[in-house]
Amino acid sequence: MARTDSPFLPVSPRDTWIALRDGNRRFVSGTPEHPHQDVEHRAALSQGQRPLVAIFGCADSRLSAEIIFDVGLGDAFVVRNAGQVVSGDVLGSLEYAVGVLGVPLILVLGHDACGAVQAAIDSQAEDATPLPPNIQTVVDRIVPAVRKVAGVGPDAPVQPSHVDAGFVGREHLRDTVSEMIERSELISQAIAEGTLAVVGANYRLMEGRVETDVVVGQL
Repeated sequence: MARTDSPFLPVSPRDTWIALRDGNRRFVSGTPEHPHQDVEHRAALSQGQRPLVAIFGCADSRLSAEIIFDVGLGDAFVVRNAGQVVSGDVLGSLEYAVGVLGVPLILVLGHDACGAVQAAIDSQAEDATPLPPNIQTVVDRIVPAVRKVAGVGPDAPVQPSHVDAGFVGREHLRDTVSEMIERSELISQAIAEGTLAVVGANYRLMEGRVETDVVVGQL
């Protein structure tokens, strides 16, 4: 788990984000380069890692970060769970990426047509079917975004057909970025020092395009 220097990797938040956007453009256009997937690179990584970015995204099978950004082995430190909801394990993993591996960028990646977002919306209906406890734990973290978009109080029922899932997903993404920074002194301090930036972005399933939504720090 040691860090190793790699001269081809960007070292600033700005350069890192530019490299990721370039990779996404290659993916969208159907001209990926599939870098850092050769035998030699694999062997070199056995001695340590220095990823260029930490990506916290949804566990959705259509959201494979290395493919979306056209990066390879050792390039992305990826943390995923359903609906990209912040937990202690997630924060610990991201703090490791920042504090030990020295990543200059955290990318929080949501997407459209998210099953966890839709489940959160549906769970607030008056006649909603109870969810299994562990799924409910995940969904509950997205409910505040549902109610904010729906414009209703904490106890009022929601009509799922009247709630735009895209708006909820974007609101939840912003909530996730804010919560991550508020709960982690290490991450917030790195942002203040200018060594780290956080980007919240949404992935469009049909187009394959990543769209920036919120930026915290200097890019």
